[in-house]
Amino acid sequence: MISIRRISHATFETPDIEAQIDHYTKVTGLVVAARENDRALLSCKVGQLVLQLVKGERARCAKLAFQVAPGSDFGEIAKWLTAQGIKSDIRSDDIPGMSKSLVFDDIKGTTIELITDWKFLTPNQSVSGVAPFKLGHVAFVVPDVQAVADFYSRILGFRVSDWIEDIFVFMRCNPDHHTVNFVKGKRANMHHVAFQLRDFSHLENGCDVLSQNRIPIIWGPLRHGPGHNVSIYHRNPDQQVVEFFAELDQMLDEDLGFFDPRPWHEDQPQRPKVWTRENRGIAGWGPPPSHDWHMNPED
Repeated sequence: MISIRRISHATFETPDIEAQIDHYTKVTGLVVAARENDRALLSCKVGQLVLQLVKGERARCAKLAFQVAPGSDFGEIAKWLTAQGIKSDIRSDDIPGMSKSLVFDDIKGTTIELITDWKFLTPNQSVSGVAPFKLGHVAFVVPDVQAVADFYSRILGFRVSDWIEDIFVFMRCNPDHHTVNFVKGKRANMHHVAFQLRDFSHLENGCDVLSQNRIPIIWGPLRHGPGHNVSIYHRNPDQQVVEFFAELDQMLDEDLGFFDPRPWHEDQPQRPKVWTRENRGIAGWGPPPSHDWHMNPED
């Protein structure tokens, strides 16, 4: 089993790369670390690469990159993947600060890139917009939630943090409550991408930035049940859902098996469980999601 340590960056294909760059720099507050005609690398305020934008025929999340432990042997990992019936390829990476990657596809068709090393690209830049600290998680709609959860657990070493009934799973690879999550739907596509902010006051600033740019909040502010993050959601120019969040639960000690206690938790201690929509599985407080939040432009 592979042991993922953190999410590195996501690769989005887009028909209008200029509009996406404009949105992610002026509104989200990312920094263009490198630019080519059909590609842009965007880093967060502290200098970590979080997004690769590539010109494509349609908007989609094509790849997810995860970091494994420094010194991991890609040759050995590739052999183990072959034994699991998964074809992989070791490539020289063309992203600054990343020497090579191990690449394979997950069972829903998203390309997974494993990296061992990286460098800060544009640390401590003066930026406009919301200016998140990091890429927090990426969520996908999938027809078979259990099968995808099993793959991410068995192959990539993710642990289940929570379920909402049998339709929505939250999975972690480090102390953060979730780095990937999967919800049941007709066909595989991205549900939303989420960026972590400092705290609730930073989230309030995010509301002001969206308002100043005439971008409607399609859900929030709210506090979720699973993960207990406070969040707001909006859409980018490709009509993909983007979340800003703070105060996400953390499991600081896997052996203890509970999330670091917070006064807003329903359970003391708060352990992984199956939530229902009746017991705050959607939100602890805040407005219900709007009709626009439920709309998927790919359907």
